[in-house]
Amino acid sequence: MERPLILVTNDDGITAPGIRNLISFMNEIGEVIVVAPDSPQSGKGHAITINSTLSYEEVNLEGPQIDFSCSGTPVDCVKIALDKILKRRPDIVVSGINHGANSSINVIYSGTMSAAVEAGVEGIPAIGFSLLDFSWEADFTQAKEYIQNIVRRTLENPMPKGIVLNVNIPKLPAEEIKGVKVCKQAHAKWEESFDERVNPHGKKYYWLTGYFNNMDDSDDADETALANGYISIVPVKFDLTAYEYMKTLEETMAFDTVKETK
Repeated sequence: MERPLILVTNDDGITAPGIRNLISFMNEIGEVIVVAPDSPQSGKGHAITINSTLSYEEVNLEGPQIDFSCSGTPVDCVKIALDKILKRRPDIVVSGINHGANSSINVIYSGTMSAAVEAGVEGIPAIGFSLLDFSWEADFTQAKEYIQNIVRRTLENPMPKGIVLNVNIPKLPAEEIKGVKVCKQAHAKWEESFDERVNPHGKKYYWLTGYFNNMDDSDDADETALANGYISIVPVKFDLTAYEYMKTLEETMAFDTVKETK
């Protein structure tokens, strides 16, 4: 049987330990093509390059996979991979492993998850993986078995088009991970402020600071699962329509749509 074609990308850059570990995990499952940013792109969300040119080049990195380094964002990487690099559509797109959490509201800002969402827009199964450890020396192997099982099960059980998976992994040794829970996105947000400073030339500049405020202690929230030692999986849609408010909005607006003609 033909091995599945797996497109791997991330937002931390093609040489980040997280993606190198993910590539090695995926090499045991299928044929791997890597198209990833040539430099860190964290927090870029669903940004695309429109006011400058894009480029990519094959790079010689360790492993049987084929690696391409791209000058653009994570979403650019998926777009150019599908249009210019891959000879056929991938069976799945996996993004990560991100250095740091992409749970709760972080999914909005995440380049890791936006790459997965872009694949979902194209009707391709996709998963974003994140480890709750920002360290460059983080141990990604602790979750290898879970990551591989999640990918295999997704390949064997295709999701409805328009849904991708957001997987977050607690910073724990393998023996302390309690299992996997399917969750909702926790109600939480960043409480932010800008630290104002002055450079030697007297010009003001700012550093974004703040803290993460989790307002959701429900049992099925991803933040709760992670805090209790579970890997969280949240099914994510890119259709942002608030269907539950449509009827109320129609009644609130209630414009007379019939215009009299003279």
